[in-house]
Amino acid sequence: MKTLKKIALITGATSGIGKETAILLSKNNFDLIICGRRNDRLVEIEKNLAGNGSKVYFKSFDIRDKNEVDDFFKTLPDEWKNIDVLLNNAGLASGLSSFADGEIDDWEKMIDTNVKGLLYISKHVIPLMTEKKSGHIINIGSIAGKEIYPYGNVYCATKFAVDALTKAMRRELAEKNIKVTGIYPGAVETEFSLVRFKGNKEKASKVYEGYENLVANDIAQAVFWSINRPDHVNINEIVIMPQAQPAAGIIVKNQ
Repeated sequence: MKTLKKIALITGATSGIGKETAILLSKNNFDLIICGRRNDRLVEIEKNLAGNGSKVYFKSFDIRDKNEVDDFFKTLPDEWKNIDVLLNNAGLASGLSSFADGEIDDWEKMIDTNVKGLLYISKHVIPLMTEKKSGHIINIGSIAGKEIYPYGNVYCATKFAVDALTKAMRRELAEKNIKVTGIYPGAVETEFSLVRFKGNKEKASKVYEGYENLVANDIAQAVFWSINRPDHVNINEIVIMPQAQPAAGIIVKNQ
């Protein structure tokens, strides 16, 4: 008998951790709902994932926009609403400045994406999981949600909020038989620094020089491991760092 595939919804699936997790799950009996802001990338990823034998539903929208999120779920076909796994992956850092020099637009972008976007998506998915009395929500946080580092201020605050929301979800949803996991990476080489430094490739590349950083697949593997534990086992959280990064803001580089 053919095993019924599970459905995973992944936000921020156009690059980095989201993309790598989509690829891994597509090879392991998952159908996928993927979303992000870059439609051309979603089209390309859908073609690649279909080659792994997965069905893929994709939509380009901005999770910062509540109306766009609402419209996405209103138009989501019924056959895709049986969501087993939600990966709240979409997030970003914008700027690296002191409070005095920080730009309010950067602050709002981080709060709207990292906190409000996660809430908008989860608000729609939780009732679907509650109805079937099962599901697993994984929130991608950051070591910046456990420890602050110089000039991280507002970004750290948003990731501390993700940590708090993850714990609150876990407390409330345990009664609904829904698992909740927080994954908190250190330095992962993705588009993260390129976005933080607003496309400055030279600045972004220096973040990952002189040591072996994590890569997106390291985090995808942690996601996959977490969702494949026995039914009675919930992985509350995973903090995963490069060996060269003993704490937030500290990286031991080669001399």
